[in-house]
Formats: sequence, C-alpha cells, structure tokens
Amino acid sequence: MRPLKTYTRIGILFVIITGSIAHFLYDWSNHVSIIGFFTPINESIWEHMKLLFFPMLLYAFVFVFRYKNRYPSVPSALCAGILFGTFLIPFLFYSYTLILGKDSFVLDLGTFILSILIAFWLSYRLALSGRLLRYTPLLCCLVGILFALFLIFTYHPPAMPIFEDPA
Repeated sequence: MRPLKTYTRIGILFVIITGSIAHFLYDWSNHVSIIGFFTPINESIWEHMKLLFFPMLLYAFVFVFRYKNRYPSVPSALCAGILFGTFLIPFLFYSYTLILGKDSFVLDLGTFILSILIAFWLSYRLALSGRLLRYTPLLCCLVGILFALFLIFTYHPPAMPIFEDPA
C-alpha cells in the first residue's frame, strides 16, 4: 500500500506540473500542429480537458508498467480516474460559471487542481478495492475513444459551446 500511495502523490505533482506547462506549450512551440494534438490550442473548455487527460495518461503508462503485477486493478483504476477527472473539469467549470455568471482564473486553476486530486484519489481507492478489475477492457477502450476524440476535435471541432474559444 505504501508504494501505491507514494506513486499516487508523485502522479498528482507530475500532472499538475506537466499540465500547467502544457497550457503554454502550443504557443511556445510557435503553433506546431503535432503539439496541438496533446496541448490546448485555444481557451475552450474542451482543449483545457487535455491538461489533465494527457499528463495523467502518460503517468498511467509508467504506473501500470511498474505496478500491474503487484496491483492488478491499477489499469482499470487509472482509466476510471482519467475519465472521471477529465470530465470533472467541464462539470465544475459550467457549475461555477452558472452560479457566478462569469469565469474566474482562480476558480479555473482550482478546478484543474481539484479535478486532478479527485482523479488520483479515485484511482487510488479503486486500485486498492479492485472493484473495476473486470471492466478493464471497457475502461481502456473508453480512454482510447476519448484519446481519438481529442485528436479529431483539436482541428475539427463540432459547433458546440464546449469547443468554442471564448477569446
């Protein structure tokens, strides 16, 4: 249990740091298209979901490689955490903007960090419980579908509010 808790804490820091850097990476790269697939290309909520999704997915690969034998439910737990945390971002954003009538940088940052914390907490609890072990293929497929949607919708977004750049 101790290594799992330690690596969960490391994962939280990794995703906060890499997600924060990723926010600026597309502009810093002078708009290199390939970087845009994995980092936000604009200020839309959809694009900001990438800030949790891709860093946590990258961390999950390392985590799963290292602990899948010791904790067989780690893959399903991390997939569930990735999905939940990623979709928590728009849920929290739209909830607080509905209440306040506007968005706030501080609350956006809080939404990002809270989503990461909840995603990893959920992953940790599910890894210990093993409740989702039998759903591993389904959860991995759902993460794969979301991965594909991020790639497709980066440069070909549907005409929906979640994809709109407010700037």
